[in-house]
Amino acid sequence: MSVIEQPLEYRRLVAPREDRGLLIDPPAEDIGNCVERNLTRRHDDATNVDLQGRTITELATAAREQLIRAALEHTRSYRDIALEQCGVGSESTAGQGLIFLAGHQPNLFHAGVWCKNFALAHMAQQAGATAINLLIDSDAVKRTSIRVPGGTTTSPRLHALELDAPPPNNLPYEEYSIADRQLFDSFGIRATEAISSLIPDPLIRSFWPQVVERADATGLLGLSLAQARHQTEGNWGIHTLELPQSTICQLESFHYFTAHLLAHLPRFWDIYNGAVHEYRRVHKIRGTAHPVPDLAVKDSLLEAPFWVWDANDRQRRHLFVGQKGSELRLTDRADIDVQLSATADGDLDLATEQLAALATRGIKIRTRALVTTMFARLFLGDLFIHGIGGAKYDALTDLLVRRFFHVEPPEFVTVSATLQLPIEREKHSSDDVRRIQHQLRELVYHPETVLRDSEIDRSEELKKIADLKRHWVQTVPTPENVQARHRAISGANESMQPFVASRHAELRSQQEQLLTAVRNERILASREHEFCFYPAQQLQDFLLDYLPARV
Repeated sequence: MSVIEQPLEYRRLVAPREDRGLLIDPPAEDIGNCVERNLTRRHDDATNVDLQGRTITELATAAREQLIRAALEHTRSYRDIALEQCGVGSESTAGQGLIFLAGHQPNLFHAGVWCKNFALAHMAQQAGATAINLLIDSDAVKRTSIRVPGGTTTSPRLHALELDAPPPNNLPYEEYSIADRQLFDSFGIRATEAISSLIPDPLIRSFWPQVVERADATGLLGLSLAQARHQTEGNWGIHTLELPQSTICQLESFHYFTAHLLAHLPRFWDIYNGAVHEYRRVHKIRGTAHPVPDLAVKDSLLEAPFWVWDANDRQRRHLFVGQKGSELRLTDRADIDVQLSATADGDLDLATEQLAALATRGIKIRTRALVTTMFARLFLGDLFIHGIGGAKYDALTDLLVRRFFHVEPPEFVTVSATLQLPIEREKHSSDDVRRIQHQLRELVYHPETVLRDSEIDRSEELKKIADLKRHWVQTVPTPENVQARHRAISGANESMQPFVASRHAELRSQQEQLLTAVRNERILASREHEFCFYPAQQLQDFLLDYLPARV
């Protein structure tokens, strides 16, 4: 079977349910072999794939050097880090060593997501690689409200606290300036007060002043959160580099990649939509919004998997492309309408320069999700570390790489974890509720099995009802007696209800208590609470000691 004929691989990945549960796929002992296979593919298969004058390997070599230099410059703008700490060696050999990558939006996230950064650092250290975390700041800010746990262990609740004023629709992180500094600056105090009855000393108490300091320096919500979080990692001995996706989209190698993809958009458009349809079929998804929408066609223009916006309107819009002779028309079908000198078989140097020049005119072109990881995995790194969501969607990226570039895609690792707040409580689950529900059902339909023989023997009336039911249960149903049999059994069950009323009331009371306990458990045991609401010591024990021993 050729590379392009390989079908979509179904990946079943589930977050751990237990506290301190850890998911690593493939297993840690196989990661070294995964890296070796990726290196073989990059040095062998990709060397022969021509991208209109440059091979995948040649473009990757340039991209990796540009990546390292940009990541060093960005990281050093807010944090001291030595070359030897991050595995670069020297600036003259930037990009020549191993590079491991991970990525996430620059927001607050739960500890299971944060563990990717620590796994990235540990894996890179073990392999002598440079670790770079990508800030996917081309994603839109969806909400500025954070749910903070509070209340008591017997009556917990979630407080919806605002970080900032509600965000405009479809505004990317790279453009999102903090609107209400008083509200933003006070979030740490407000969140600490809300959670203090459950967690007396959460990380946010010391973390938020760092966020405020970075807000003073950048003015951007995403960078403030990301840089303060990265500084915390540095204080804990984690030596990684970071780089916004917006900066990657300004690299010369990225512009060349973009020009090539847009020049071949009709073929890529067909492959993209075909892969999306195959994913929906394999995963039995009926809707058209997941995992990603199809690329559209409007007025003979093909939608490309990129966002576009300009300084006049910073909200993300879909990019559409049309070919006319030797020129590509790039437009949002509104205000932006520019030309790109590119064809499917021509030289791309001029198009690369033209794409770079758009930024000086305030026009920004950014990748959407699948193309973001495609470029990162194929051109920037030797190993990519995904969370569960990214790993599932990147099965689509595998298809795109195989069918568009005709090479086997680099393998990736999936890492996620579950860490619960350290709260002493009586634990209950939905299984306990189902057990009570089963007992209540037995009282309704099989009350005689709940009553003891001694109870039945002490009551002539009850014994008579139970014997009548037993008679009809043992009677073989026939078309002639089926209705009478059903009425007799139902009537017997109903007649026995007064004899089990006290047990019914007791179970109802237990059921109410359990339902409350399970609702409380959903809050107290949730893995979705932001990392800064945990005690620093608990996070360090898990991320610096427990995690490295298993990666």
